[in-house]
Amino acid sequence: MLNKIYRWSSSWTGTIIIVLTIIFFVAQAFVIPSGSMKNTLLIGDMLFVKKFSYGIPTPRIPWLEIKVLPDFNDNGHLIEGDKPQRGDIVVFRYPHNEAIHYVKRLVATGGDLIAMKDKHLLLHPKEGNEYVLKNYDKESILSIMGKMWIVDPYKKEHPGIHNDPSVVKDGLTPYQLFDMLPVEVPEGEYFMMGDNRDHSNDSRFWGTVQYKHIVGKPWFIYFSWDENKEIRWNRIFRSIEGIEDEMFGKEIKIEHKEGIY
Repeated sequence: MLNKIYRWSSSWTGTIIIVLTIIFFVAQAFVIPSGSMKNTLLIGDMLFVKKFSYGIPTPRIPWLEIKVLPDFNDNGHLIEGDKPQRGDIVVFRYPHNEAIHYVKRLVATGGDLIAMKDKHLLLHPKEGNEYVLKNYDKESILSIMGKMWIVDPYKKEHPGIHNDPSVVKDGLTPYQLFDMLPVEVPEGEYFMMGDNRDHSNDSRFWGTVQYKHIVGKPWFIYFSWDENKEIRWNRIFRSIEGIEDEMFGKEIKIEHKEGIY
């Protein structure tokens, strides 16, 4: 029996089926294309996406993006699973073009209120004021018209989140980078933002992400090189959590490129 399984798995047919099964249901390779998440994730980071983090997405043929099975549940997932949580880094399909994959940090879920003031992210969770007072330091809480807002709720735990001091209000910069009126996230949807806050093309510009577009969660970086094709050995086989832990207490120097990406 084991010999038959070995011979089958060694054949072209068996190899293709095994590889496709892994890609469809377990993990898929993803390359960081832009600097919107640096320095948590860098351009040239090649990582595996854990596709079973939030259920099993409806399988598609890689690169061709052709669905292998119908969307039976009408939610983009063959098997529904745990939903993404605030603070998670998530890989998802761009809502306006499902063939394009994005990776951002989830900063608000359905029912939350979110706003921006002078580059500061403000969050009023759907759980309400008592939840805020119980789970957050008083120094980070702001009371506005009877609602408790958390100021920059993710910066303390995730040191890669930052602003670019060279980006200032000049009449040309999109207002979403500095100020955004409170927005309630629709139920079952997610507000995504890049850690490189002043250069990230995210939900501030094109809206929230539905569960059907969620693909998975970054697993680990299997290879990484910079724009000069020099290998970043210190990032290979590292988890995102491990990279973040290493950044705590260190001065992070970041070279920003102009624009939103």
